[in-house]
Amino acid sequence: MSDPSSPATPPRALGGDSVVRAVLYMALAVALFPFLNASVKYLGRRYPMPEIFWVRYAGHLVYCMILFLPRRGSAMFVTRRPGVQAWRSLLLFGASAFYFLGLLTVALPTASAIAFVGPIIVTALSVPMLGERVGPRRWTAVLLGFMGALIIIRPGAEVVQWGAVLVLMDALCYAIYQILSRKVGSIDPAEVSITYAGIGGFVISTLILPFSELRLPASLLDGLVFATLGLWGLLGHYFVVKAVQWGSASLVAPVGYAELIGSTLLGYLLFAEFPDLWTWIGAAIIVASGLYITFREHRLQRLARAARAP
Repeated sequence: MSDPSSPATPPRALGGDSVVRAVLYMALAVALFPFLNASVKYLGRRYPMPEIFWVRYAGHLVYCMILFLPRRGSAMFVTRRPGVQAWRSLLLFGASAFYFLGLLTVALPTASAIAFVGPIIVTALSVPMLGERVGPRRWTAVLLGFMGALIIIRPGAEVVQWGAVLVLMDALCYAIYQILSRKVGSIDPAEVSITYAGIGGFVISTLILPFSELRLPASLLDGLVFATLGLWGLLGHYFVVKAVQWGSASLVAPVGYAELIGSTLLGYLLFAEFPDLWTWIGAAIIVASGLYITFREHRLQRLARAARAP
């Protein structure tokens, strides 16, 4: 950890204001996340979840060392905001735990659809956490988005989908994680943020591991899936960090809606899962709410820039 008074890369060098870059980085992230989630769902049917958590974060750190250590050296462990990085690590592990446990009982496309409330939660939390002003129109969109999530979860049904509730908790943790990533994005390089995210998850999963049984991979395929867990997680979250360095959380988060395409495809091909009608209706409401929030965000940003212009 560095001394706050020590020289550091100027904030603008760590990011900026580019919608194209932000959207591109987020698109890369959501292209990778379905592979991570499908791998966890596949392994979760055969192996203890604490073991999967540990391999995911251990692999994350190994790939960090391979990709970043030769170029950045010990600087990849230097942060100006250790407290924020610690909270990010805890929130990311919590989000992963809720989501992965939810996948044990919820179809992959359904889990992705529920997680889409994340951008809406980001908007709601931007008021207390970032001091942003959210008007009645965007609050209405937030409420409609949560209604869409309730349609998918269907709490009034005879059997409550507790896995879906866990995925909703994942969305809450991940929304706060994204907000904190934006806060620290102009201070710490993406390589530092993603390394600390892995360190936190590795420490927590290592503490949990002794309380679970361990099973060696039963086949070469299982071994390969285990080996790629950390890679999908590292690259996906690295691109998320890069995205929020170049655009606001409320701007890039709705790009994640494209993840439903990959999740639906992999869910159908690997697990014979396909969303039912109510899931599609709920997802459509959530996506429409999120897109409206994004539209309002862009419009307000343009007006603010026009007001500042000489």
